[in-house]
Amino acid sequence: MKQARPTSGLVLQALFNILGPGDGRSFLDLFSGTGRVGAEASRRGFSPVVLVDSSRKGLPGTEGPGGLKGTEFLVLDVRRALLILEKRGRHFDVIFADPPYGIGWVARMASLNSRLSGIMKAKGLFVLEHSRREAIDPAGWKGWDLYSRTYGETLLTFFSKET
Repeated sequence: MKQARPTSGLVLQALFNILGPGDGRSFLDLFSGTGRVGAEASRRGFSPVVLVDSSRKGLPGTEGPGGLKGTEFLVLDVRRALLILEKRGRHFDVIFADPPYGIGWVARMASLNSRLSGIMKAKGLFVLEHSRREAIDPAGWKGWDLYSRTYGETLLTFFSKET
């Protein structure tokens, strides 16, 4: 198992500068690791915020200063979590994923695009953080508009459903 690689401060700031204030929009953090991105989403007014990771290790507490009171944690594999969220009829304005680098998750995310589409609100956005060394194959994302921003060795790729 890969150790959590927290999103850098530069990338975190860039992400939320692009997303703007939460204003009550919902946020799903896949591969949440330390919970840093979900915590920032909560701090910036996104609600509800749901964090998904295969391990609770490293996730912040839910109480106290800087805690994530009211945030939902799903300790599940991302594929299983997407299925459960879809069955529960959950929908999100922003879905963020920061899978481990270098083990094929970026390519695998394309196989999950129908599940992502099933839980994303009509004008929602899917954001994938990945290494520059892991290219996105647009052929796997037919029906989606996408664009990327580069921050050193890290890319944020933004996906929205074509209208």
